[in-house]
Amino acid sequence: MIRQLFNRFGTTLYIQIWEKRLKIVDIKTGKVFDEQPLLAIDKNDDKKHVVLGFGNKASSIPSSSKVGVYNPFSHPRVLCSDFLVAEKLLQETIGFVIDRKLYTPAPAVVIHPMEKLEGGITMIEVRVFRELGFGAGARDVVIHIGDELPTEDFSFKKLSERDDF
Repeated sequence: MIRQLFNRFGTTLYIQIWEKRLKIVDIKTGKVFDEQPLLAIDKNDDKKHVVLGFGNKASSIPSSSKVGVYNPFSHPRVLCSDFLVAEKLLQETIGFVIDRKLYTPAPAVVIHPMEKLEGGITMIEVRVFRELGFGAGARDVVIHIGDELPTEDFSFKKLSERDDF
């Protein structure tokens, strides 16, 4: 109950996903993350993985037998090829955009896949994107298919009312 009330003060994020680009806009503050969708991970021997960097910074980290740089949205047929890496990438980038602290309200998220939608989007893909949003810390997730949304006069409530998924 208290958490739900607290989360009402959270922001709204508009997330656009391409194979080679990830753009996140905080509608309330206007802060933008617009970089490559890359995540650099140090794979220690003890099965604990440590994030070394994300976005353009990850591309400058050299790969080795213990360090990998991954793009979870790179696949010839579908937009999300690695769910766990995509979820961690969104956690990191959302935390960066909203400057996540211990008691930061969870954001409402609009996820907009921008490509690889030929023939429409399947319910499996809708589920993947919705679960990515929730796994990244969203309090509510709407999937938008169509034209790019203007960030001025952005209404999460209107989008959630017409969410067909």
